[in-house]
Amino acid sequence: MEAIINRIIDCSFVDGPGNRTAIFFQGCNYRCTYCHNPETISLCNACGACVAGCPVGALTLTEGKVLWNAAKCIACDSCIHSCPRQASPRVTRMSPEVLMERIAANRPFIHGITVSGGECTLNAEYLLALFPMVHCLGLTCLIDSNGSYSFRRDPELLNACDGVMLDVKSTDAEEYRSLTGAGGTQVLDEAVYLAKHGRLTEVRTVCSPNFLSELTVRRVCERLAPLEAAASVRYRLIAYRPYGVRQPYRGRITPPDAAFMQRLLEIALASGMQNAVIC
Repeated sequence: MEAIINRIIDCSFVDGPGNRTAIFFQGCNYRCTYCHNPETISLCNACGACVAGCPVGALTLTEGKVLWNAAKCIACDSCIHSCPRQASPRVTRMSPEVLMERIAANRPFIHGITVSGGECTLNAEYLLALFPMVHCLGLTCLIDSNGSYSFRRDPELLNACDGVMLDVKSTDAEEYRSLTGAGGTQVLDEAVYLAKHGRLTEVRTVCSPNFLSELTVRRVCERLAPLEAAASVRYRLIAYRPYGVRQPYRGRITPPDAAFMQRLLEIALASGMQNAVIC
């Protein structure tokens, strides 16, 4: 069993509570207009367009596959810019056992791991193999998900993880499809389900004057705040930033000002989400 790993951050303080090793899987079932790492969305189809443009010869097309030489790579992103799919060829296929070697080396410094993406739940069977090995090291396992995965239908994965960090992009069906290219307003039901089962660690909403952000914040709070299990759940209100966002969306979405974000925070706090924060 192998998965395609885009990158690993050995020590991260922004991918869940404490210091964590963050593992980013390649591939996503959403096409979010404001995605800050769009190179993780698509899988390389070995067209070879990136090979000639690599200034240091770190890419080769061999037997129908684009191979990446990490030792030569200077991370200039020329390959991503030249890819018609905006996919990254700078990926590594790893088995759970090989990935565990990397995690084990970080054990003295971390509280656990966070699997992200892309969308890591596209590799659910892989996670079921990985998490028990991580737990044997005394570390916790968090899932960072776009909300498309139904944990209600997969109690095995729900019980295998220690928590889920969930994106609630919108609660309006039309806006949700516009933002993601997919339907997914069931994510709020998933959030409630996870909270009731003690697995909701964090909820996040990216905010902009272009979105129905206030409506989303109010609906999230209406559903979660009354739940006793949600008292410890952090609600991160994330100000949209254009960094890393691909064209043509960068100029179409407006970053919010401090007053806008403060108003959303006050709505969340007044609704009972006491762990709401601006990011």
